[in-house]
Amino acid sequence: MVPDAHLRHLFDARLAEAQRVSRAPSATAAVIGDGEVAWAGATGHITGRVSGEKATTATQYRIGSITKSFTAVLTLRLVDDRLIELTDPVAKHLPELADKIPGVRVSELLTHGAGLPAETEGAWWERSPGRTWEELQSSIRPLHRPGRRFHYSNVGFAVAGELVARLRNSTWWDSLRAEVLQPLDLDDTTYAPTENAAPGLAIHPYADLLHDEPATDTKAMAPAGQLWSTVHDLAAFARFLAYGDERVLSDDLRREMQIPALINDDPGTAYTRAYGFGLDIVNSGGQRFIGHGGSMPGYQSSLRIDPETGDGIVQLVNSTAGLSLDTLGMVRTLREHSPRSAADWAAEAPAPDVVDLVGTWFWGPRPHLLTAEGSRLRLAPVEGGRGSRFAPDDASGRTGGWVGLDEYFAGERLTVHRGGDGAPAYLDLGSFRFTRTPYDPAGDIPGGVGTGWR
Repeated sequence: MVPDAHLRHLFDARLAEAQRVSRAPSATAAVIGDGEVAWAGATGHITGRVSGEKATTATQYRIGSITKSFTAVLTLRLVDDRLIELTDPVAKHLPELADKIPGVRVSELLTHGAGLPAETEGAWWERSPGRTWEELQSSIRPLHRPGRRFHYSNVGFAVAGELVARLRNSTWWDSLRAEVLQPLDLDDTTYAPTENAAPGLAIHPYADLLHDEPATDTKAMAPAGQLWSTVHDLAAFARFLAYGDERVLSDDLRREMQIPALINDDPGTAYTRAYGFGLDIVNSGGQRFIGHGGSMPGYQSSLRIDPETGDGIVQLVNSTAGLSLDTLGMVRTLREHSPRSAADWAAEAPAPDVVDLVGTWFWGPRPHLLTAEGSRLRLAPVEGGRGSRFAPDDASGRTGGWVGLDEYFAGERLTVHRGGDGAPAYLDLGSFRFTRTPYDPAGDIPGGVGTGWR
């Protein structure tokens, strides 16, 4: 998906306008189409003064909490390597926490469901000299019952980082560099700022005055927000989140990262944001974008990508107040001005054992339509509503079996029962019966059919 000159000029203009309106020293952004950078731009002077160096798309910025997505990948690699289970109590692997968070599971660290504090005790950790793991202990304490509510916790991701370090007999940073950054060629993503980094700045709200922000080494809190990166590196990481790379993480766990676990419940507003494993899941007009935002003194950042299409955006700015840029609006503009050319339709013959399954089936009196989509099936109510897709359940070794891929029947087994003539008599779906006619006696209806229709 390559935008034309007009669209590139439009994106340049939007970024420049956002930088001007927001009074931000500098900003960079990249729009992603089909997993590749379709446009990247930069604007402003990194020092906030006209005498300063102009920003480029190679300028490095602090990415704040986007770091959490990297930490989540590292933690899930421990699951891939069978060093932990997501259901393990954290204290099983960090015994010094046995009396502090005895009921917290590994998975709850990654979903902000552990009930831990949002911030550390004592000095504001983002602006203060970093503390050691031992010094962090007083901040690891329960505020809420584990698993019951979304409560954003920087402390929780510090614990996840220590889990990685302990089980790898290494450091969080060395593990991240070896296991994620190097395989994905993210050479511009670093622990500390490089010579290409923009300084962190705050802008006085009522005058053109600049204020230097500290670039701290957060030490034990690093897994929550330490990293520095560029728009091109983050676009490559976004591509990994959408398309995967089995050298880094199994596809099963990468997809599991994207499943909403806890809702961000803001009273009086509609649900638009949930959290998976180290990922925000944002619902924008029915379309899901995964990624994360980030904020550290002097910087704000954003990464969003649609895992179904590979369309997304990355944005970085060296201003504590952030950048007023409609990021998802730029993704929609890309789609409108550079629409995909759909492949020609051609009939794909379904497998022979599928042909006699398609058509109308009844759950009680309610009709459902079973259709074939290549080697898969889709079952949905006739009167509308999203249905579930099913794939052949080859792993079980049982014949006539399918497994749900999404929606209500995700992971549930569909079994086709055939009559003496070989024709399908009924479907058993998670104990539900689907029959060719409502309450067909041949469908082995639980509870029986009494005297039938009367």
